[in-house]
Amino acid sequence: MRLLVFDPFHGAAGDMITAALLHLGADRNAVISAMASVVGEPEVTLVDRSGIKALSIRTRAGPATRTFDEVVARVENAHASKEAITRAIRVFERIDRAEREIHGGTAHFHEVGADDAIADIIGACTAYSSLAPDGCVVLPVSLGGGWISGSHGTYPVPAPATLAILRESGLPVSPGSAGSGELCTPTGAALLSEFSTLPDLKDLSFCVRAIGYGAGSRNPPDVPNVLRAMVVESQKTAEPAVIDLLETNVDDVSAEIIAHTAALLMDEGALDASVFPCTMKKGRPGHLIRVIAPTGSGERLASVMAMELGTLGVRCIPMVHRFTAERVVREVPVTILGKERAGRVKCGMLAGEVFSLKAEYEDSAAISRDTGLPVRTVARLIEARAWELAGNPDR
Repeated sequence: MRLLVFDPFHGAAGDMITAALLHLGADRNAVISAMASVVGEPEVTLVDRSGIKALSIRTRAGPATRTFDEVVARVENAHASKEAITRAIRVFERIDRAEREIHGGTAHFHEVGADDAIADIIGACTAYSSLAPDGCVVLPVSLGGGWISGSHGTYPVPAPATLAILRESGLPVSPGSAGSGELCTPTGAALLSEFSTLPDLKDLSFCVRAIGYGAGSRNPPDVPNVLRAMVVESQKTAEPAVIDLLETNVDDVSAEIIAHTAALLMDEGALDASVFPCTMKKGRPGHLIRVIAPTGSGERLASVMAMELGTLGVRCIPMVHRFTAERVVREVPVTILGKERAGRVKCGMLAGEVFSLKAEYEDSAAISRDTGLPVRTVARLIEARAWELAGNPDR
């Protein structure tokens, strides 16, 4: 299992995140192309920050003030993959919710609506997609200290939007010294919140495979102004043992809307979304919608349920402990119709012993199209070979 780990010991900003991911080995051409489609080709250089070689990425954009819809339009027209664009829009949705919470009414993006911020976010999301990690862990984010000046005046560090974004995501934070200034920006907070999928590295042993450093613009003499990122490999499936459970009952929502909402919740980061028929008050037929959410994301996903389903209440049960077996995906060689092929299987294990095997549908379907055999036949052949390799051919 390949995990991406961010270590924002000196904070994080959009350009630092993008640069760190490039330094890790993200697709440079794809990232530069995506950013250039928003603001022109950025400048990427190797710099020194207190003795650490780090990558710096700089755009040449001026200030701008835009509405959320205007920002989304620019993101949608970027030269980037659909996955990166969708993720970038979710990042701006986090910022928009924070701005509305703080200021009320229709939020206008000032610093985060400028072309350089848009380019940083679409670049970071493109880089993340190219690395394609199995999960992401964000270590405690250093906030900084002191005061900053912006379009709304002078505020204490962290900026109000940064604080609101971090509160919603539940990322761990640490304060900085009074003279350290702003270390984590709203853009940095929103990107880290979007990428984060795992609460910590507890109980995981892993090997570090790559290290990247993204440079901030300042170069203080006493501490390296960099964001450190790592790609690590673990033999264990790093699924959270603690989750949030969300439930609501509806009796006036169509099947189409329920199906759409379940799919949207998964896209928004839910671990699972289930729908059960039930009988509600006055004998009315209805549905129970149950969502398993990563700890800290319950409030955000409950808002999605309310908006899409029109429900007036969602039961939020925090910090539910769950059992998860070890899981790993293995590629299995198998001979089908006289030709050697390969299909992936998901293995469930307890104490290192395989107790469950299931062929991945996509591989089985691809072989089915190539051979003309039914998908279930292909899956059965792959699973039988997998059981042989696991030392239990009778399963």
